[in-house]
Amino acid sequence: MAVTEITKTSYGQRLGSSFKGIGTGFLLLIAGTILLWWNEGRAVKTTRMLNRAEKVAVEMPDINSVNPEFDGKLVHATGMTATNDILIDNLFGVRENAVKLDRKVEYYQVRETSTSKTKDKVGGGQETVTTYDYKEGWSSTRINSSEFKDEKYRGVNFVLCDAETEGWTAENVTFGAYRLPKELIGSISGDKPVELNLSEDLLKTLNNTAGAAKRDTSKSLVEAATGNLKYIHVNDNVLYIGQSSMNPQIGDVRITFTKVLPGEVSLLAKVSGDSFTKHTDKNGKSLETLSMGNRAMDEMFASEHSSNRMLAWILRFLGFFLIMGGLKGIFQILVTVLKVIPFLANLVNLAMNVVLGVVAFAWTLIVIALAWVYYRPVLGILLLAIAVGALIYFSGKGKDKGPQEPQTPEVPAA
Repeated sequence: MAVTEITKTSYGQRLGSSFKGIGTGFLLLIAGTILLWWNEGRAVKTTRMLNRAEKVAVEMPDINSVNPEFDGKLVHATGMTATNDILIDNLFGVRENAVKLDRKVEYYQVRETSTSKTKDKVGGGQETVTTYDYKEGWSSTRINSSEFKDEKYRGVNFVLCDAETEGWTAENVTFGAYRLPKELIGSISGDKPVELNLSEDLLKTLNNTAGAAKRDTSKSLVEAATGNLKYIHVNDNVLYIGQSSMNPQIGDVRITFTKVLPGEVSLLAKVSGDSFTKHTDKNGKSLETLSMGNRAMDEMFASEHSSNRMLAWILRFLGFFLIMGGLKGIFQILVTVLKVIPFLANLVNLAMNVVLGVVAFAWTLIVIALAWVYYRPVLGILLLAIAVGALIYFSGKGKDKGPQEPQTPEVPAA
């Protein structure tokens, strides 16, 4: 059952919020501008680093012995990884010879969601109607229900097992005769299920703990577990704590164990003795990457270029939205002042959004263009000309041409 809450904001309060928004707007505008400038420099430097790295990178065909010939060089190599490390989850007694061991914990909880609708009032005030809904479902975090709006659901959430999501990574992973550094070990992927073999004592302890947790809640009075493991269910790599995995109840816990085993990898990195480190370009940008499987050098460099371009566009869009948000924060006071007449304020707000959208787009292009003038002069000047031209076109298009003088029709001579 949904619960609604109505709040009212006075005209004075809205003006005060708008004045505060001006400061926030300037901060967003500055942040967006700095982000755009920094991003273009980052993208150009990364591209140049990759281009230079591609020219000096060499193939290392044999990784089974440490070859001093490659020391200090950027190499591309492919081979199998291996580790003797035993990763241990002490809480559940899981032990695996693996590169990574992960415990993912999910809790069956009630979640509170809210939707709000605002309505402007004549005189500048505002009324907000907030509707709170409640749904049960799996969550990666415990949800605090002590402050839920609906008293029916307040304090309803609890858990049957005190466990958290956690992961372990091997410290010693070899790549032929070489040792992989921590950064490259972290790039090894490929989750596989862990075959669970939990001790009977642990299962009994978990069962009794779950029974006590159920018994202590006023929401579900259940008899304490005695003898049979009524709250514990193990299926493949999933440990389910609750009465039935087919019919989850509030407080149930689902724990999934996965591991990453050694496998074939390809890497681009600088050889440092019997290990690897980052290849650092003269512009300060560095390269050290690992991919799963047998991947050619050209393919790995192409992937790095693609990732660089994708990140550049993501940050450009983010910069644009920061600038747009900043401009709206600065000029929103104009709309708020007119809220005494909601219809007029809505028209002004619509027109202002269009104008600010064009300004934000042009601002974004100009910042990028100026950055390119610094980093890529030819392309930068061209882009700057396009941005300025767009502003001139937009401003000229909106000008009132004024009334035209009527022309006297020419009378043909007799």
